[in-house]
Amino acid sequence: MARAGRRILAICIDWGLSYLIAIAFFGGNSMAILAVFALEQMVLVGTLGFSIGHRVSGIRVRRLDSAPVGLLAGVVRAVLICLLIPVIIVDADHRGLHDKAMKTLLVRR
Repeated sequence: MARAGRRILAICIDWGLSYLIAIAFFGGNSMAILAVFALEQMVLVGTLGFSIGHRVSGIRVRRLDSAPVGLLAGVVRAVLICLLIPVIIVDADHRGLHDKAMKTLLVRR
């Protein structure tokens, strides 16, 4: 299981990149930042199993049954992450509601 420090580093990297892209293409609009972040999470986690921030911090998303994460899980996780509350509420294994909903977890690579 990935520890909180790696998770926080990953989300900070992803958010920072989203912010830079939104400044470059959308004038720094706050909704554009959120949209870029969500799109990155949906596409990269759904297809590759990791975002840029996950890759840099040495973690990845995997399903409990070891199957590929898939686009549906990427979309649902991204939407729940953007709502923030599911990310803050975690269980004893440090899995947020967004991971529990899609039967995924973050692990060290």
